[in-house]
Amino acid sequence: MSLNVAIQMDHVGSIDINGDSTFVMALEAQKRGHKLFHYEPGKLSLSNGRVLATAEPLEVRRELGNHFILGEARTLDLKTDADVVLMRQDPPFDMSYITATHLLDHIHPDTLVVNDPTEVRNAPEKIFVTEFAEFMPATLISSDYALILAFREEHKDIIIKPLYGNGGIGVFHIKPGDENLNALLEMFAGLYREPIIAQAYLKDVRAGDKRIILIDGEISGATNRVPMEGEARSNMHVGGKAVKSQLTDRERDICAALGPELKKRGLLFVGIDVIGGYMTEINVTSPTGLQEINRFDDVCLESDLWDAIESKL
Repeated sequence: MSLNVAIQMDHVGSIDINGDSTFVMALEAQKRGHKLFHYEPGKLSLSNGRVLATAEPLEVRRELGNHFILGEARTLDLKTDADVVLMRQDPPFDMSYITATHLLDHIHPDTLVVNDPTEVRNAPEKIFVTEFAEFMPATLISSDYALILAFREEHKDIIIKPLYGNGGIGVFHIKPGDENLNALLEMFAGLYREPIIAQAYLKDVRAGDKRIILIDGEISGATNRVPMEGEARSNMHVGGKAVKSQLTDRERDICAALGPELKKRGLLFVGIDVIGGYMTEINVTSPTGLQEINRFDDVCLESDLWDAIESKL
């Protein structure tokens, strides 16, 4: 089976080939004989009912500083010229992102979009997780200062963060006695129209924030991301370190509860974040972690992912 695969992503020249999951997904597709096309989200259009992308043929290779070749740009009709669209641009999950899901709704499932654009739109990562509240830490989503202050009074040690943020940006650890909460809430109110999210601080984050990958609702692997000294965030780009990890019984219970819902929604590639047995996010937009798990567990998760994609065709 040879497929035309269009990859909607931030520019391929900007990626880290030793950590980027989209890169190995492209490598595996190329290995299978699929033809790749690359376009940035700003090159997606809707014209007279046709979803068009100004895309370039793409070749990839694992060679630092020379990892891609782009051909001459052409206009693709994503309904007739593509078999699969990988929606892989990074958040933030803003109106631009949401608009892209609406446009891709016009072609899915005639052209398979991974992940299903309707379900991506309906599953904001810090809100979708609240449907599994029994596995979450104490959480408040609100713009109401009085409720946020009461939450802090109850739980003492808390995290506050933007509801639609990404990559650890805007995440603050408010310790007991910290006098900055009011100023931070004022700053957030000036930056965002949406509510913020407050959660009880999980001390187990010092031992790591586990990323678990699920492919078509099934557990595929996990890695633990340990924050650097003096940092409350475990995100890799702020100094978090990936280490080998095994799943606990509690984490398997979380995945067992979550898996059928992911499968039903057509969310083929998902990464969940778990700290000390509590799930904090369900990442459906552009999950990462494939390369780290591959190295630790001597597996090839992108192959499993392409098996799942091809089975849907």
